[in-house]
Amino acid sequence: MEISGGINQLLESLNQIHITNEADKGLIEEIKEDLRNNEIADAMKKLQVFNSRRENDEDVDEEESEVEEKPKKQGKSKNKESDISEESTYPKELQNDKLERTYLGLLLNNPKSISMYYFVYDECLFDNENFINIYKGVLFTEGAKYSSEQAKRNFNFGKVTKEIMDLKEELKYETDGESYDFEKVYIELKKLFTLRKKYKSMPIKNIQDKIAEIRNYTLYDSMSVEEVEAAINQVTVTEKFKHAVLNTDTTDFLLKGQNSLTTGLDFPFPILSSVFKGIRKGETMAFAMPSNSGKSRFTINLIANIAFVHKKKVLVISNEMSEEKMKLCLITTILNNPEIQKLHGQDIKKSEGELLEFKFRPDNPKEVKVDENGFVIQEEKETREQFIKRLSKISTEFNKTVKVTEWLNEQSNNCIYFINITDHTNDELKKVITNYYYKEKIEYMFYDTMKTDTQNIGKSEEIKKTATIISNLAQNLNIFIGYTMQLTETTTLPVNLTINDLSESRTVKEVLDTLCLVKQIDNRTLKDYEYSLEEVSDKFYPLKEYKDPDERYYACVVDKNRAGSKPKVVFNLNLAYNRWTELGYLRLKEQK
Repeated sequence: MEISGGINQLLESLNQIHITNEADKGLIEEIKEDLRNNEIADAMKKLQVFNSRRENDEDVDEEESEVEEKPKKQGKSKNKESDISEESTYPKELQNDKLERTYLGLLLNNPKSISMYYFVYDECLFDNENFINIYKGVLFTEGAKYSSEQAKRNFNFGKVTKEIMDLKEELKYETDGESYDFEKVYIELKKLFTLRKKYKSMPIKNIQDKIAEIRNYTLYDSMSVEEVEAAINQVTVTEKFKHAVLNTDTTDFLLKGQNSLTTGLDFPFPILSSVFKGIRKGETMAFAMPSNSGKSRFTINLIANIAFVHKKKVLVISNEMSEEKMKLCLITTILNNPEIQKLHGQDIKKSEGELLEFKFRPDNPKEVKVDENGFVIQEEKETREQFIKRLSKISTEFNKTVKVTEWLNEQSNNCIYFINITDHTNDELKKVITNYYYKEKIEYMFYDTMKTDTQNIGKSEEIKKTATIISNLAQNLNIFIGYTMQLTETTTLPVNLTINDLSESRTVKEVLDTLCLVKQIDNRTLKDYEYSLEEVSDKFYPLKEYKDPDERYYACVVDKNRAGSKPKVVFNLNLAYNRWTELGYLRLKEQK
């Protein structure tokens, strides 16, 4: 009896299967006999039984079972692209049924090609179970004598069914006589498999989407496999960075004005708010002052404004003041700041010294013992608790102070977090910032005072590295980080300060968004200065002289400002109350 070419091919495939189980050997022999007798229906039924047994055996082998699970099984739908799309494990961008069919058709028509154009086990990612079985069939049957051990490694024998045999003939027919460049087809499929492999191994959805988008790159067709791999690496590494097309949404950007360039938090100082466009997330701001000139007090003033006026969480990283000193300064600021007084409702003036010494005035000085300054005297045998109880009955000033601290305790949604790090490395500083950002979602942070890390003490150039780390964190996390720096003690007039008066490396300016140089004006030279309420004005005011040593003036020179102008501003500070008042634009009086 004449045997058809299809049956001959199936018989050849059966001869290539390695079988150790005696029952399976007998079943295969029965199938062969049925095929030779042209009893096709009986042969197919027995072949299904054989395939079922093999599937059960393969469950024992983990690697082989993974191979069988890679794609979802296709029905007898002639593998139309619509059906493939519905059952595919990949997004539309990573589907290409035609490419896979073309490759397999070329391989079936020229099995010798498997010697060059093959896929190793973990890179063989056909999107169709029948395609995988056909590929394995070429490895172990049609192209067995041409495929290398490397090509066969980890693969098992493919299934043999009538459906697969019919599909083989269909694929051969589709490519027979057509002029395809086999190498180009292979490279295109290898690029696709490379994308699929990385897509499946990446658990992050937005990065998976970016990997799939590579197939839509304008020059994807001209990319090599290595260039596709490089593009995948670029996507996975840089996806954490913000991407945009600048010439989109420009009308909304302009008309709505709701962007980070215009929506910063207001400073408690109108001129600085206007100059810097507010306290803006994604930026850094440095205030440089000489030693023991009020850096920490200035910082506390800004922090209190952000936390209680703007109701934002704030982190203070300090290597200057201790927790106790910071807390005392904060209470002093809250008590005496006019804007914050509107929030807690207590109209009171109380100096830091008075708070520290626990001094309060009575409502009626004639009824209690007071010192020469009018403060209630704690009696010799009176305990602190007894003294507090007595003050609550005789001193409205005391009761107002307690009400303010109780109000402060209740501000749980806009806490001021504090951490003291006297000795630290840049890596530790980075971890502190990122930890508080992710743990508490703090978007406004202050570092008082910036210094080189413990590994580089005395190396002034290293401060630029610290500033760069802080700048990168501000941009990547979209947070504001302000910090204080040290000015040298020089004879430079406060109004003439420049970057050269910075005690650390001058090159740090390169990485800063804003830099203010702040220095106290000597009380003996107040008559040499004047200020105006407008930057360009013909009306000037003298600096009022005070007998109180706690009343001081500071010049603030804006040395760097990415947002615009760089004016010179004057502040009035009452040290006892930590009350900073911005007066106006400062200048030296013109010599007559």
